[in-house]
Amino acid sequence: MAEKDLVIIGSGPGGYVAAIRAAQLGGKVTLVEKNELGGTCLNRGCIPTKVLLRGVELLEALEGSKDFGIQAGEISVDFSRLLARKDRAVKTLVSGVAGLMKANGITVVKGQAKFISPQEIEVLAEQGGKVAYRARKIILATGSISADLPVSGANGPGVIDSNGALQLTQVPESMVIIGAGPIGLEFGTIFAALGSRVTILEMMDQILPSEDPEVASALEKSLRRFKIQTLTNCRVKEISEGSQGKRKVVATTGEEDKVFEAQYILLAVGRKANWEGLGLPEAGVQCNPKGIEVNERMETNVPGIYAIGDVTGQWLLAHFAMAQGAVAAENALGHEARMERRVVPRCVYTLPEVASVGMTEKEAKAAGYELKIGRFPFAGNGKATIIGERNGFVKMVAEAKYGEILGVHIFGPHATDLIGEAVLAMHLEGTAADMARAIHPHPTLTEALMEAALDVDGIAVHLPPRKKG
Repeated sequence: MAEKDLVIIGSGPGGYVAAIRAAQLGGKVTLVEKNELGGTCLNRGCIPTKVLLRGVELLEALEGSKDFGIQAGEISVDFSRLLARKDRAVKTLVSGVAGLMKANGITVVKGQAKFISPQEIEVLAEQGGKVAYRARKIILATGSISADLPVSGANGPGVIDSNGALQLTQVPESMVIIGAGPIGLEFGTIFAALGSRVTILEMMDQILPSEDPEVASALEKSLRRFKIQTLTNCRVKEISEGSQGKRKVVATTGEEDKVFEAQYILLAVGRKANWEGLGLPEAGVQCNPKGIEVNERMETNVPGIYAIGDVTGQWLLAHFAMAQGAVAAENALGHEARMERRVVPRCVYTLPEVASVGMTEKEAKAAGYELKIGRFPFAGNGKATIIGERNGFVKMVAEAKYGEILGVHIFGPHATDLIGEAVLAMHLEGTAADMARAIHPHPTLTEALMEAALDVDGIAVHLPPRKKG
């Protein structure tokens, strides 16, 4: 049985970052991966979907170019070439991860890992055969898989998940998406912009149920320009065969049943921890219904075993998994690190984008804070007007007495890039006044954050004065 210092199971964003950080600290690291390096994010999630979305952005830009005096001629989409671009981007980044593993002296083992005791794992290799390892420390980073929809017909033909959506070779004529979270809305945006007739069904009372209602409402209205139909408070009852080879969804709004037909049904009802076949009972690792239980050091209940990323059932976000990976690696190598969950950005890749960090207004009130709220529309921002993307706003939630920023919510152009400024400010426990006093370059979209911070105290420069009383 081979002896190892640190074995990491899973090479997604959390796993490979943990491996690199451990190597930086002098650890001898073995990384076990049953599929491709990079996990779901690089191969079937974050990266490929953003390539498709970039294609949609370019299509939108071309269609709007006449407003800038540019005549682009007839515009068409070669979906096969867009898919080829997606595949090239994935291959490039996966190769980059492989290069980083080699450069950091990390041993990569291909195969399915399973515990045989708390300090021993067995790896079933791709070509067959088993190899056993004894490890002083083990980090679990096995990610998540698409959650099931417990209704009749959910496993039938024409019903796909996000993996299936990325394998489509033609743009569907129509699609019903079940779930209006980040995954459902992103795919809805992509396929609707490419010409699909898209209907999105959500069982909660708003799309993006965990986000600020103002943001969710604004996004829902914006999606109408792609002719996306969204229905909330809508629970799916069954999926069955429809007319002319389509699939049929029967859903209820509580008062009546509605029937929807489409070429494909995309299930986007969330994700669940991926621990099947890992042998957690043999290791004695405790789990809850959402995932593997860990403390702020990313330790499980078993000494020497850590867990990070989606398998912990916390924020299902690649960047959160990366942060967890660094914490776990440092602790596994004898250092002291703790996970900070207070400031975690959340991003939704629609057109325009949504990004947020911290508490919503509702959450802050429920926590007992007295609040001041600042808002600034992109319609009042010079750069947004220049680039022709004036839809959206920045909303800042601040504590009333000292002005500490409790949450920032952005709906608008490049929201996922802009949220980084708010993340840094909140990480440093900054106030709205701190952000307002910082000189922002002009003309830029970042000025909208500055103006929202000014508006917390009712002194935004590029808004009319607030009405008194």
